[in-house]
Amino acid sequence: MIRTRRILPSLPVAAFLLAGLLGCKPAPLTEAERKAVASLSLSAMPPLPADPANRYADLPAAAAFGATLFFDQRLSRDGNVSCGTCHLVDRQFQDDRPLAVGISTTSRRTMPLAGTARSPFLFWDGRRDSLWAQALGPLEDAREHGGNRAAYAHLMKEGFAARYEQVFGPLPDLSAVPPNASPLGSEAEQAAWEGMSEAQQDAVNHVFANIGKAIAAFERTIVHEKTRFDRFAEALAAGIEPAGEAALSDEELYGLRLFVGKANCVECHNGPRFSDDHFHNTGISPAAGLPEDLGREAAVPQLLSDPFNCLGPYSDAEPEACGELRFMITSGPELRRAYKTPSLRGVADRPPYMHAGQIATLEGVIEHYVRAPASPDGNSEVLPLKISERERAALIAFLKTLSN
Repeated sequence: MIRTRRILPSLPVAAFLLAGLLGCKPAPLTEAERKAVASLSLSAMPPLPADPANRYADLPAAAAFGATLFFDQRLSRDGNVSCGTCHLVDRQFQDDRPLAVGISTTSRRTMPLAGTARSPFLFWDGRRDSLWAQALGPLEDAREHGGNRAAYAHLMKEGFAARYEQVFGPLPDLSAVPPNASPLGSEAEQAAWEGMSEAQQDAVNHVFANIGKAIAAFERTIVHEKTRFDRFAEALAAGIEPAGEAALSDEELYGLRLFVGKANCVECHNGPRFSDDHFHNTGISPAAGLPEDLGREAAVPQLLSDPFNCLGPYSDAEPEACGELRFMITSGPELRRAYKTPSLRGVADRPPYMHAGQIATLEGVIEHYVRAPASPDGNSEVLPLKISERERAALIAFLKTLSN
């Protein structure tokens, strides 16, 4: 006798569907679902850890100075670009563009800044290992700020000496330092850098690193705000029936159950920031017209050679405090075209999506995971997501509770 296996929805989803058919409220969340919800709430966020690589990270004077630098357009080659050009305060500190635009157009999308101080690696590919080292990259990138570190050091001397020295101590003698010099700049800037003594280069690097540390101190103050999901989770944890602004609709609750259950979004989008901070190849196609982008694979050598990494001479950390850098995966097929899992907080309000804005809508994102196309390079980790049109709509309804 041949027996066939009955294929049924998972119990929570089946209960939801049955409740809908009967016209009554969905079944209460299971204990496992309650634990999953609690783990995603901002109430579960631990205190912000210290940054051992930045001794100034939590000094109010450093944060205030960093805020000034963050919005100052003089920290760019043409005087028209600041960190705030791409990281807009009223847009979750991002810019709604498929690709960031500074002095010219870049090849990646601007990421929001809230909570990034908790991430061990920064940028879509993780090519920097601290918030302060990340802040330095755009300053010298020809497409973003387009400046050079010698010019920035002179700017500190000429425009910010008192505030700089209040936080970091005396500025070095820069009288013999060329006005424009950098190991990463134009040919003329690189030649000027090579013509400097090691002591001069080191002095400029210290000032440059401190600029990043001040900006990072400010960025550490940018945090996520509570949303309706968090109010729901807090009421649930307190044993109170969620109501009013803390209540979720039946559809939103269904989407939450799918998120932590059948759809398994929580596998990568976990914790209060809805991100595992890891790097994954999810089969996203490259954006048209951009150079080859290998993601994490290309970033690892950059990170290891960065003089401003946790183990570098401008870090304030002892080597034993640099575990993330010392023990990270440095090679293997899983790094090719792998990109960082973005936080989903506020996600409904910041299309387009993916590292180069390849997908225009949340509906398109879910469609991508339903289809699970093969990666154009390397191996995608994604398997086809088998959900109905109704379930897709419910997932999107839940994601919107992370934005208000």
